[in-house]
Amino acid sequence: SQLLALRDRHPAQLAAARTLLMMPDLMHYWLSGVATGEYTNASTTQLLDARTRVWATDLITRFGLPAQIFPPLVPPATTLGTILPAFADDAGIPSVPVIAPATHDTGAAVAAIPLAGGGAAYISCGTWALVGVEVPYPVITPAARAANVTNEGGIGGVRLLKNVCGLWLVQECQRAWERTGASHDDYATLAARAAIAPSFALILDPDAPQFTYPGDMPARIAAAARATNQIPPADIGATVRGIIESLALAYRAALTDLATVTGRTLDTVHLVGGGARNAFLCQCIADATALPVIAGPVEATALGNLIAQLIAQGELASLAEGRAAVQQSARMTTYTPHPSPAWDAAYARFLALRTNHE
Repeated sequence: SQLLALRDRHPAQLAAARTLLMMPDLMHYWLSGVATGEYTNASTTQLLDARTRVWATDLITRFGLPAQIFPPLVPPATTLGTILPAFADDAGIPSVPVIAPATHDTGAAVAAIPLAGGGAAYISCGTWALVGVEVPYPVITPAARAANVTNEGGIGGVRLLKNVCGLWLVQECQRAWERTGASHDDYATLAARAAIAPSFALILDPDAPQFTYPGDMPARIAAAARATNQIPPADIGATVRGIIESLALAYRAALTDLATVTGRTLDTVHLVGGGARNAFLCQCIADATALPVIAGPVEATALGNLIAQLIAQGELASLAEGRAAVQQSARMTTYTPHPSPAWDAAYARFLALRTNHE
């Protein structure tokens, strides 16, 4: 959409362009002088052929975009060259290689998850959440389109995933409470207050349009409750509990869609990112999905970046070896599910709510 806006509003700028570089590719160009497009990030542009992993030139041309500005693509763990002397001298370092890892943050994060077998799914949860599975080839079917899943590139195959709200609602509520002086609790304290609040008092659709932009989130949540014939949360703990339980239900729905699209039976959920620090969220996800949740590593993106660099340098033989190293060294916690009819009833409420929004 940004390129189309440039085409329509500033055509002279687009006509003058020589090379299109995504932000990580631009950094690599500045450091090495080599202009390339790294595959995992390019796969999110909607201008890459998911099957052949090359630029979809026909589509690019049909959009009236100059195909010649799209750079050659490289896979993750590619050594682009060595750092330019000016940068090395300025930093006071010797000549070092410049390596393209999986430059998409979720692509790097998934590379660090010790996924075992086709039954393993992942949730990369921070402000937003990516719920997915790893597949060897893109899944491009009517069912995948109906489920609104996307095929994105990874080091270990294709990341088949859904974009879902993460802890954004909690973060926006915290900002609102701090502005009004209602609360200065940190996230751990907010989670503790949620854990002792009544369960299933409020069910939300976290991906509803009114929750996607900044503002007075507690007021919006209260309004959403009234609009769906629910009682607005009485306090901060009840608000946060409603958010976290609703997120767990949204992740259950996403995992159900992925299982349907792939024909797999999911048996484990790996949770990485900042959400892995939230024990209450992790347990809610386990209970809502009736699947064990393995939380950690928190800094999966950084570890996945490191794995790609070590593969490029020959220090690791494969992605599997890198994931094994993470499993042996990273701190991870397993949450055992405690499914119940109450969670199933809450899920039915969630699905009805989501259907009404659609």
